[in-house]
Amino acid sequence: MPTTHIQPLLSAYDDQMRGAPPTPPAGVTYEQDGPLLRIVGQFRGLVSGPRDLGVAGDALDELIARQREFFAARGEAVEWKTRSHDTPADLTERLTAAGFVPEERETVLVGRAAEMAVGEPVPPDGVTVRRVTADADMRRIAAMESAVWGQDWSWLADDLIGRVATAPDDIAVYVAEADGEVVCAAWLVFRPGTEFASLWGGSTLAEWRGRGIYRALVAVRAALAVSRGVTWLHVDASDDSAPILRRLGLHAVTTTTPYVWTPPAR
Repeated sequence: MPTTHIQPLLSAYDDQMRGAPPTPPAGVTYEQDGPLLRIVGQFRGLVSGPRDLGVAGDALDELIARQREFFAARGEAVEWKTRSHDTPADLTERLTAAGFVPEERETVLVGRAAEMAVGEPVPPDGVTVRRVTADADMRRIAAMESAVWGQDWSWLADDLIGRVATAPDDIAVYVAEADGEVVCAAWLVFRPGTEFASLWGGSTLAEWRGRGIYRALVAVRAALAVSRGVTWLHVDASDDSAPILRRLGLHAVTTTTPYVWTPPAR
């Protein structure tokens, strides 16, 4: 897609997806510190700003240090979500100097929900897709994610349970199952008051990859988004999923890299 067509997508993303979501999950609070949105009460803290932070130099260093000190007092790690088109341009250098460590860069993709909702999603034989709301299913999802990533993802169950309990109309969680086992899971997060909804999840057990399960879960979520009047779907995509999503009609508008500070072990 030409740059002239990408710019309106990026502008819509900047205008509608950078502030606080309308309904925090149970136990989560939103705070403002100058230009920054600070999210407290998740598995780790999160800070995010507008495209132009409006501070530079020593003032920016002080803003960074303040976030680090805030979460240090809580004994929690904090993620500063950066985008490659943001200013000031030396933000990531200053984060690194303050002890923040970059994690894997992801591609921010935006596309029309209607273009991804064409056709009936067809999972492979033996695989069924269903929407879930029960706490037990969220724990099964977290167990599957833990197996995929080789890490303890039990926090994800609490996050999804809290979201469903607080604002059930703002999230739709799906699992793909085979012989009663969760082999893939993904969720759609609505952002009321905007034209956007976001695609999250999509991790698939290794032995079930390459069979169209991920694509089927994208299609079913896109259809739900269209039925709810959503215009745009947004994804922060890994290098594995970005090519699939681009083939399905999403367009890369920028990249995002989490910079994480972790308090020293006590």
